[in-house]
Amino acid sequence: MSDSPTSKAASTGPMQGIKVLELGTLIAGPFCSRILAEFGAEVIKIEAPDGGDPIRQWRVLKDGNSLWWSVQSRNKKSVTLNMKDQRAQDIARKLALDADIIIENYRPGVLEKWNLGYEQLKAINPATIMVRLSGYGQTGPMRDAPGFGAIGESMGGIRYVSGHSDRPPVRIGISIGDSIAALHGAIGALMALRHRDTTGGRWNGQQGDASQSGQGQMVDVALYEAVFNLMESMVPEYDHAGVVRERTGGALPGIVPSNTYTTGDGENIVIAGNGDAIFKRLMRAIDRADLADDPVLVNNAGRVTRAEEIDAVIQAWCETQNIDDALTKLKQADVPVSKIYSVRDMVTDPQFIARQMLEQHQFKDGSPITMPAITPKFSETPGSTRWLGPELGEHNHEVLRALGYADTEISELKNNGVI
Repeated sequence: MSDSPTSKAASTGPMQGIKVLELGTLIAGPFCSRILAEFGAEVIKIEAPDGGDPIRQWRVLKDGNSLWWSVQSRNKKSVTLNMKDQRAQDIARKLALDADIIIENYRPGVLEKWNLGYEQLKAINPATIMVRLSGYGQTGPMRDAPGFGAIGESMGGIRYVSGHSDRPPVRIGISIGDSIAALHGAIGALMALRHRDTTGGRWNGQQGDASQSGQGQMVDVALYEAVFNLMESMVPEYDHAGVVRERTGGALPGIVPSNTYTTGDGENIVIAGNGDAIFKRLMRAIDRADLADDPVLVNNAGRVTRAEEIDAVIQAWCETQNIDDALTKLKQADVPVSKIYSVRDMVTDPQFIARQMLEQHQFKDGSPITMPAITPKFSETPGSTRWLGPELGEHNHEVLRALGYADTEISELKNNGVI
């Protein structure tokens, strides 16, 4: 495991100097800004004073905050604002106009009520970049409907193809729809930033003066569309051939063999023998040279017609092996194979350790915690965990002072319930 104490700021990352304002809760928006924070951006997260982001209380807690919070909000600055108060909205507006990127995942229309909508900010700062993540996007008949990741997964197609054909669709065990949308949002933010910089750069601070700044834009990410974007050849197959892709359990539809099998000791193993040369090696490794040399099975088209037979043969062999022996024999044959990992497997796996995918940190009370490392890896400007998810309102004074507020004004705002 990589030894990266929270007190040590390793690399500032390629996003150093970029200011991001996060207006949102839970997963999609916060994960999007988390990625930028991990690579050096200054991310200021706005939270409600009465408890903050609900994800602070999700799943396993440590000293009142969830362990998920420690990851999801690492490297971010927490500022509390009661957005029902006009004074809080004014502070958020100042932060938004000073930011390079604004990331939000409220329902469409909420920011406009606070005078923080894209058009409202763009009228002052033409270089405004706003990433908007919502269930159905900023337009269309469903724009105002509530839409969590589970809804996006259902409408976007991934739920329909997940699970076994004889049972209802299942969900993946994480909030994959939100995370997919967040990744699209981060990519969109970087593209918009690139466009802003090639058209003039950061705003000069003069209201309405577009002559000395680049062109900003809104990045509109709908959760269902982000999921839909991953659905491979589903649409053209339906349009051209009327094919509706269905659930196939652990198999990869139309690509044979690529499936999940169970070994004799009850472990689950994934074997991907769908390359033509790989299939031959796989069949010889499991003592089925007859299938390796079968002319019908020389390519995927032939193997698809006999998918059940091939899967049954592989499963029968797996039942004669324990997991370690199966992995050893198939790896020796250069067949892509893996045990299905639990987190228990990950934290002791030599590949995870060699790639430093697990970091050791400390909470403020000194107790240790293992965290996932930063992905992707950069050769020159890697990301880093500079600190774990902050306490609620931890950076109020720092951020408000930077905006020009005196300590007496900050105290007054706190006493009046604004922050």
